[in-house]
Amino acid sequence: MGHNHSHGHSHSHGHGHSHSHTSNKKALFWAFLLIATFMVVEVIGGVLTNSLALLSDAGHMLSDAAALGLSLFAIKLGERKATQSKTYGYKRFEIIAAALNGLTLIIISIYIFVEAYHRFADPPEVQSMGMLTISVIGLIVNIIAAWILMSGDKDENLNVRSAFLHVLGDMLGSVGAITAALLIYFFDWGIADSIASVAVAILIIISGWRVTKESFHVLMEGTPEQIELNEVKEEIMKIPEVKDVHDVHVWSITSGVLMLSGHIAVEGEGAHDRVLHKAQTLLHDRFGIDHSTLQVEGEEHGCPCAHGPCN
Repeated sequence: MGHNHSHGHSHSHGHGHSHSHTSNKKALFWAFLLIATFMVVEVIGGVLTNSLALLSDAGHMLSDAAALGLSLFAIKLGERKATQSKTYGYKRFEIIAAALNGLTLIIISIYIFVEAYHRFADPPEVQSMGMLTISVIGLIVNIIAAWILMSGDKDENLNVRSAFLHVLGDMLGSVGAITAALLIYFFDWGIADSIASVAVAILIIISGWRVTKESFHVLMEGTPEQIELNEVKEEIMKIPEVKDVHDVHVWSITSGVLMLSGHIAVEGEGAHDRVLHKAQTLLHDRFGIDHSTLQVEGEEHGCPCAHGPCN
């Protein structure tokens, strides 16, 4: 007796996706140009004024420039067409870039902690006015860069969000450096430079950990945050003629590209096409899943639970 197994595949793209893609690219390019240019100024300023707070901010800006450059490269690479050997194209590289950005942030913050520890023991002489001037310019540059990135799709795109977090961390770094410069100038409190550096490093490590954790979740093909697996099954079960839903997997290739595969057991002659169409429409409209591969089978060929647990 043959099995009545069939596969249905839904595959549709919205126009809005390409629009947000273009705005992401433009936002990343201008932010990259701005940050990379000022990072050079900040490194020189940090060396000349002997300020760790400035150098830590510059180090963060260096990772920023690298992060933005990498994100831009990832989006460009993600645009390449799928091939026989890479059937999903290069979209996954966006998540790898976000993971690298997160890890970079963590490494930089550890370096700042170590350097600040040495400086607490022996606070160096810091030129506060030079430090203050560069920090204020840095703050303005970061505000402009953050504003540019706000025009990108930072809610949907993990890559743009990781770059946005870099810039936010930078902004706070500039505020820390300004505060330290004022304390050194008015109260000759040299240790303020190291305290500001540690404060920046804590903020950097928190945002770095978040981005790394999220990107690893995607790379491990975890269920996307906005999807409740049981809810997906329950909604499909509400379709008339559906008797069982099992082997359901939801994952994402990259930010905003959700995938689903699953088995649906149905009863009744000719139910296959009706159920398949309703299920795929439901997944698209209710959960935003454009790519679904569903195997619709007769109830008698449903999940062989005797051979193992069904999910």
